[in-house]
Amino acid sequence: MYIDPLIPDRRAVPLKATLLRHPHGISAVDTLYVRPGHAAAHIIVDGGRAAFVDVGTNDSVPQLLAALAELGIERSAVDYLLLTHVHLDHAGGAGQLLTHLPNALALVHPRGAAHLADPARLIAGSIAVYGEARFRELYGTLVPIPHARLRSAADGERVQLGGRTLELIHTPGHALHHLAVVDAAHGALFSGDTFGISYRELDTPSGAFIIPTTTPTQFDPQQHLASVDRMLSYHPQSIYLMHFSRVSEVPRLGAELKEQITALTHIAHSHARSADPAAGIRADMRALWLRRLRAHGSRLSEAAIDAALAGDLELNTQGLIAYLARASAREQRP
Repeated sequence: MYIDPLIPDRRAVPLKATLLRHPHGISAVDTLYVRPGHAAAHIIVDGGRAAFVDVGTNDSVPQLLAALAELGIERSAVDYLLLTHVHLDHAGGAGQLLTHLPNALALVHPRGAAHLADPARLIAGSIAVYGEARFRELYGTLVPIPHARLRSAADGERVQLGGRTLELIHTPGHALHHLAVVDAAHGALFSGDTFGISYRELDTPSGAFIIPTTTPTQFDPQQHLASVDRMLSYHPQSIYLMHFSRVSEVPRLGAELKEQITALTHIAHSHARSADPAAGIRADMRALWLRRLRAHGSRLSEAAIDAALAGDLELNTQGLIAYLARASAREQRP
């Protein structure tokens, strides 16, 4: 065990990162956010140059640096942090990581750039969701990114990494400030959260199981469905999720994801006028996932399923409540 003396971490981490090597110079690093197997940053390597797609939190930084060392990549060879959106499990450690990567630029959706340069609103919004104590435990102190090392990515912008072209496309629905990274030449797409969540412990002989993430505060079902369709239009062979890494069978997963986005929207509206909409949404969402998991062949106990999905159940419920509030406000406008 070690602690990098340059990183003000609150815990020791293994010197050897939890590294999953995928085809075409792509590796996943377990960021150890919340629990092992929950969140992955990805490293793309081409021609001796490297880019991260999402980076986790401040506590993830030692893992990411250890992964570079395992891959034989110098820190000076990292050209980009490609941040799919600024939710802190994806981008909270970006400022801290950049202090160790002398040549890297952070690229982000134009709506998110200001929040990484000045994270005050990100901090306030996250505290509203998690509470002050839990926020500090998960995310610590955010390091602002200097403007000189931060760039807004236009929709369809292409960047070069070694001999590889990566296209950045805007994919709202989970969040307005969301983008995905397309590696068309290798049939790969890095979806952040817009292509949902697929935990490996929920895999069955039928393959991966997927759910949407409707977390606060910008879930929009129509945008989300359109973004899933846009990602599918690239016909990727593999999609790399933050939660958790590589999935294939993309057409099946895309269809199942769209079914659930529609179903969760209907569930939300069905409880809009109830005395306790959150309780009803939470119960119906859990029942939907249990039914779908059983149909998918899962033999896990309900307790094990609840352990895997409890956090997503709560955050999705909060996101659907926020979606209903926005819908109600639109209806009341003259």
